[in-house]
Amino acid sequence: MNNMPKEKIAVVAVSRDCFPMDLSVSRRKAVIAAYAEKYGEGLYECPVCIENEIDMRKALADVKAAGCNALVVYLGNFGPETPETLLIKEFDGPAMIIAAAEETGDNLVGGRGDAYCGVLNASYNLKLRNLKAYIPEYPVGTAQECADMIAEFAPIARAVVGLHSLKIISFGPRPRDFMACNAPIKQLFNLGVEIEENSELDLFEAFNNHAGDERIPSVVADMEAELGAGNKKPEILPKLAQYELTLLDWIEEHKGSREHVVIAGKCWPAFQTQFGCVPCYVNSRLTRRGIPVSCEVDIYGALSEFIGTVVSQDAVTLLDINNTVPADLYQSEIAGKYGCTQKDTFMGFHCGNTPSSKLSFCEMKYQFIMARSLPEEVTQGTLEGDIVPGPITFYRLQSTSDSRLRAYIAQGEVLPVATRSFGGIGIFAIPEMGRFYRHVLIEKNYPHHGAVAFGHYGKTLYEVFKYIGVELSEIDFNRPKGMLYPSENPFA
Repeated sequence: MNNMPKEKIAVVAVSRDCFPMDLSVSRRKAVIAAYAEKYGEGLYECPVCIENEIDMRKALADVKAAGCNALVVYLGNFGPETPETLLIKEFDGPAMIIAAAEETGDNLVGGRGDAYCGVLNASYNLKLRNLKAYIPEYPVGTAQECADMIAEFAPIARAVVGLHSLKIISFGPRPRDFMACNAPIKQLFNLGVEIEENSELDLFEAFNNHAGDERIPSVVADMEAELGAGNKKPEILPKLAQYELTLLDWIEEHKGSREHVVIAGKCWPAFQTQFGCVPCYVNSRLTRRGIPVSCEVDIYGALSEFIGTVVSQDAVTLLDINNTVPADLYQSEIAGKYGCTQKDTFMGFHCGNTPSSKLSFCEMKYQFIMARSLPEEVTQGTLEGDIVPGPITFYRLQSTSDSRLRAYIAQGEVLPVATRSFGGIGIFAIPEMGRFYRHVLIEKNYPHHGAVAFGHYGKTLYEVFKYIGVELSEIDFNRPKGMLYPSENPFA
C-alpha cells in the first residue's frame, strides 16, 4: 500500500534532579531492548535524559534532527513536570507519557523511582498548559509492558501524523436530493486537514484530456489480471483505465504541500451519461492501494476511511448501512449457528467500491439500481461480490451541522453466509445492533455511510478519536445489553 504515513517514535527519558539519573537511563535502555526483541528495530533512543529546561532543548533538537515525528516521554523516576510537559508542547507532534514500575522489593531505597506518582503531576501540568498526550489505560509498567504500550501507541501516532499531512480532494456537490452526507468543513481545518473542492466539469475536462493516453493499455492489462474470470464487461475497461489515470494524475498535480491524499468522488446523476461508465471499480482499486475514494462526495466518509487505513495498514471500504436480513434467510442460514439475533444483523452494501481483496468473489457488472432509469451500457463499472467473512470494525468520524465532532465505533463480524443479492455486499452481525441503530445512528443523525475496517480496531480508533479532540460524550459504541443509552427507555 502507498499513501501511508510512517511514524518514527523517539523515546526520551526524564529524571527529577533529586533522583538518580542513572535509574531513568538504565530503565530507558531496558525498554528499548524489550521493544527491539519483540517488535524489531524502529524506536529512536534519545541520548539526552531531561532534568531541566536546558536538557529539554537539547533533547528536542536531537529528536528533530533524527527525523522523529512522534514522542514517548518516559518517566524512569518521578520526572521534572515542567521540562517534560514543555517538551510535549514544543515538539508539536503526537506524544505519549508512560512510566517505570518499581523493579524489585529488594531495592526500594536507592532504587525506588516513584514514577507512579510522577504521572499524576505530569497529567496535571498537561491540563494547566492546555496540552494533550496519549496516556494508556494503565501507564506504569515493566520494560516489556512499556514496550507493549509503545507498540499500541504507534498506530495512534501514525493516524495523527497522517491527518496533519492530509488533503481531501472532492469533485462536485452532493447528488440532488441527497443531503445525507452534508457536513461543514470547519472541523477538517481544526484537525489539520486541507480540502480542495472542485467542479465535476473540471474532472470531466481532465478525463477528456486523457483520451488516448499511452498508459491505458497497461492499466487495462492490470485490471484484466485482477478480475480474472470475473471480467464480465471487458469493453468498459479502457474507459475505466482512462478515469483511473485521470484521478492519479490529478492527485500528483494537486497534492501541493501535502503528503497524503484521499478523494470524495461523484458517481451520479450525470456522471454515467457523460463519462459513459460508473467509477466504482476505479474507486476500489485506488482504495486497495491506500488512497480511499468515497462515494457521493462523502468528505467525512473519505476522512474516516483514511484513518482506518492508517490504523489497520490494510484496505478498508465504505458501505451503506443498507437493509435488514429477511426472516427466512436468518432462520435458514444464521439462527443457532452464529450466536446473534436477527436484530443484530443487517446488510452492508455499496454498488461496487469494495476492493477485490475484500470480496469472496468478484465480477465486473453494470449498476443495477441506476440501470432502472438509464441505458445499461452507461452504468457499467461496478465490482460485485460478497464481502469476505471475518471480524470487522464499523465506524465513522463526522461533523454535526453545528460543527462539532462526533464518532461511533462498533465491532462485529461479516458472517460466512451468501447474501443472494447484488453489489458489493455482506451480512454483518454486530452485538446489540438494533439498539445501536436506534439510539446512536438515528438518535445522533448519522448519515447512512459507514467505514469498515477488516479486523477489530475499536481500541485504537477510540484513542485516535480522543486524541484528535472528539469529546468523550460524543464517541459512541454498541452498548452491551443492560447498559442503557441516555435516550433508551428503561421501561421498554
